[in-house]
Amino acid sequence: MTSHEWQSALSRARFFAVLGLLAVFAASVCAEIRVIDDSGQTLVLKVPARRIISLAPHTTELLFAAGAGTRIVGADRYSDHPPEAKRIPRIGDSSLLDIERIVALKPDLIVVWLHGTPERQLSKLRALRIPVFHNEPRTLADISRSLVQLGRVAGTEAYAEKAAGDFAAAVAELRAQYAGRLPVPLFYQLWTDPLLTINGEHLISDVVRLCGGANIFADLKALVPTVSVEAVVAAKPEVIVTTSGEFSNDEAFRVWKKFSSMSAVARNAFIILDSGTISRHSPQILDGARLLCQRLELVRAQRKP
Repeated sequence: MTSHEWQSALSRARFFAVLGLLAVFAASVCAEIRVIDDSGQTLVLKVPARRIISLAPHTTELLFAAGAGTRIVGADRYSDHPPEAKRIPRIGDSSLLDIERIVALKPDLIVVWLHGTPERQLSKLRALRIPVFHNEPRTLADISRSLVQLGRVAGTEAYAEKAAGDFAAAVAELRAQYAGRLPVPLFYQLWTDPLLTINGEHLISDVVRLCGGANIFADLKALVPTVSVEAVVAAKPEVIVTTSGEFSNDEAFRVWKKFSSMSAVARNAFIILDSGTISRHSPQILDGARLLCQRLELVRAQRKP
């Protein structure tokens, strides 16, 4: 082999070596999992998460719905659905985490409720340098998106995408049936004392819109604003909605009984939904949505022609 031929062969070898390195680099970049969470941060994982800790009931439900339930090694004490979630080791709750327990479980991902986890607890988690995924659906479409995202980070994409598609189809069916109906002015009573409600950016407001309802306090700035009894009466809701909780039905609606001129009181248009469905940022919310849509249809039927 001449000097020229040897140099030419060496150049080709170097070229293919560099090409091989570039291919390896490109493959590693493609293999990276990149997801923008609801805090706007980009979560980057080299491989799908295999040991996940969930810090909210709805994130636990989303993980199971996305096919990643078997990946959960720890959950908050309120995670109770599906039934399998009750067997997961507990790590406290969002207000008081057992950091030592979390470390001992060796998670490779922690999924948190964005505005349901106090900043002081989030700071402790960040100090552990364990990847954190923030989740907080504000619309029904966000639930489908969350399923797909969690499927990606857990390596269960196919399962999650099917679940997201099924959920979106069920929402579309309800929207086609109810969203175009005559609007029903509605007051959503989140709490009694103080009197709390929701604004138009809250997930439950999206359910209200789905059913053809109109949240009378949709324009308020706070996600969960405090309102006065007088403001509710002045807004003239046709129906008052609350959830099952610490108060009995009579206690929840007692404050309104004396306002007999209000349409909701005159027609006894009070709706109580299961807090375990309508308040969950997960596919379970569909059960609450179906009931609300059906009950609002009954309110429409009471209107005078």
